[in-house]
Amino acid sequence: MLSVALLGWTLDFLRPFRWRAAAIVALALAEVGLATLAPWPLKVMVDSVLGETPLPSWLTDLLPSTLASGGTALLVAVVVAGVVIQLGGETVRMIHTQLQIGVGQRVVYALREQLLGHLQRLPLGHHIRHRTADAVYRLDADAYCVDDLIIGGVFPLLVAGLNLAVMFAVLVYVDLTLALLALTVAPFLYLSLRRNTGPLSERAESVKLGESTLVERAFEILSSIAAVKSFSRERHELERFSAAGARTMQARLGLTWQESGFSLSVTAITLLGTALVLLVGGLHVLDGRLTVGSLLVVIAYLAAVYGPVSEIARTTGSLQQAVVSARRVQELLALLPETDRPDAVDAQQLEGRIRFDAVNFSYDGQRTVLEDVSFDAQPGELVALVGLTGAGKTTLANLIPRLLEPTDGQVLVDGRPVSAYRRDSLRDRIALVPQTPVLFTGSIADNIRYGRLDATDAEIEAAASAAHAHDFIARLPDGYATDVAEAGASLSGGERQRIGIARALLKDAPILILDEPTSSLDALSEAEVFDALRHLRRGRTTLVIAHRLSTIQDADRILVLHHGRVLAQGTHEALLASTPLYRAMCARLSLGRSLDVSSTSTVDELLQDLASR
Repeated sequence: MLSVALLGWTLDFLRPFRWRAAAIVALALAEVGLATLAPWPLKVMVDSVLGETPLPSWLTDLLPSTLASGGTALLVAVVVAGVVIQLGGETVRMIHTQLQIGVGQRVVYALREQLLGHLQRLPLGHHIRHRTADAVYRLDADAYCVDDLIIGGVFPLLVAGLNLAVMFAVLVYVDLTLALLALTVAPFLYLSLRRNTGPLSERAESVKLGESTLVERAFEILSSIAAVKSFSRERHELERFSAAGARTMQARLGLTWQESGFSLSVTAITLLGTALVLLVGGLHVLDGRLTVGSLLVVIAYLAAVYGPVSEIARTTGSLQQAVVSARRVQELLALLPETDRPDAVDAQQLEGRIRFDAVNFSYDGQRTVLEDVSFDAQPGELVALVGLTGAGKTTLANLIPRLLEPTDGQVLVDGRPVSAYRRDSLRDRIALVPQTPVLFTGSIADNIRYGRLDATDAEIEAAASAAHAHDFIARLPDGYATDVAEAGASLSGGERQRIGIARALLKDAPILILDEPTSSLDALSEAEVFDALRHLRRGRTTLVIAHRLSTIQDADRILVLHHGRVLAQGTHEALLASTPLYRAMCARLSLGRSLDVSSTSTVDELLQDLASR
């Protein structure tokens, strides 16, 4: 049911378009006025031109004597007047409809912008816990709720209410008894509405959940199409999609049946109301208390009032879906976004000194990822983070730009907690290179420029050269203007990684965070990139999540993480001498095997594995 609170929330979206909304109301008034006039030329024709009833005195006074006397001239005048009123009504209705649709579309896109902005401001943890496809469905399909509620609910109800008020007043003037009879349908319509609204709302919610699941399923399949094809699971995925589709279809059919039944009941009620008015009106005509023309006016008014009511009944299912969508949108908007402290400061002058002070982190207070982590990193230093899978390396790195917030303890930059800086300002001073760089739709130059939107072409080329990406880009047919396929699928892993490094270098930030930046590069390219990074990290604080021995050996200091704690820290040589876990991992790497093994492995298991080879 459309509550007052939900209605108020919906109408708030009209505030930026209040002048257009006012024009819609004015056009609605004009439309109701013309609809009120529309039956009267027919009444005059039936009663005074074709019949014997004299023209009303006020009309006789207005018309020229040649028309007031009746005959062919009056017939032509009445027909022309009827055509002009009808054409005027259709013209106003057309403008009214176009303006409504225009406002509805503007409101939808305004809501979409608000939703996307809100989604971007939500903490990273929300996006980790919730499916992307559901957010996309709310952004795309559920955003139409405001259009459906305004165009399919508020405005039609407004027109119907105006029609009812004006035409009931005229009906009272024409025949009080018929006017009261026309209202007898109201209690039955109310009971029918009460009886059907609850089930319709439940079915509409089932449909929305089913459609959202379908989008999630399709999104999952298409985003993982390489895995689907490599395992030949096309038929399996199609069957899963079909099963979800069948459930959604059944929910949709159930909603349609209920909506059709409700529409039938409303139509039956209004038909019975019309029949009752016709019966009594006919008796009044036979008694001479009412003219045939006046009865035609009554019938036209009933159609004008009952028509919108029946139309609203036919679209009640859609309105209930809009209500469900509106609640889903409100749920999303109710989630708390990332916020800055009122006294947050700008971070533009950062030097890049990082300190972790007894930092703990857990997801939802359940699974502890980091525990009592403390260390320092100074400008000019390269600090490597090593550890088994699940040791907390990426989580630790994400705490610096406040992608995640520590549960306890403090992360400080230049002696201030990161929470004391404005998020956007802080993140502007941090360059991040993920292990699998994300590439966006657009050219290669656009993707590198993502690091600094005001960068010139020369600066982009210089960053690409520093990342050893210029040569392969220059060999492409359109060079830097080459379009990138979705998610960078047209490029190799190493090429994507070099573009990601170039993007970070272009940002020229005092803090550089690298998540195994050379994992997809061959040995020669890796050496070239690290030569560039050695030069570029001067004066910068660089943290690198390391899975390769070459990266570890190049670090000024190494943190060994195990089960979320800093097990040891020091140089490569010192850790080899003092830390069995580090020694075992390096031995494994020297055999060409992955360092990133299960965090449940023990030092003894690693050593046994190495001894068996």
